[in-house]
Amino acid sequence: MSFRKFTDRDGHEWEIRPRTRSEWDFEPAGSNPGRTRSTPSPGYEKDPYELSKEELQQLLDRAPAPKARQSKSPFLD
Repeated sequence: MSFRKFTDRDGHEWEIRPRTRSEWDFEPAGSNPGRTRSTPSPGYEKDPYELSKEELQQLLDRAPAPKARQSKSPFLD
């Protein structure tokens, strides 16, 4: 199965993977240093290949940025 790829306005490449019928993941591809973002799929379309680059960019813009990971382990004393 192939996933839709697109390049955002900053030149980073993303791969769109439908996680469920109502949620999509934007995963970094190529040399993209970003982290995976999840967003609700648009209600009017269930196939990422049917959306324009502008529509995909809007979905990516609305996807919340992942929180920074803790550098220390909470299990260490």
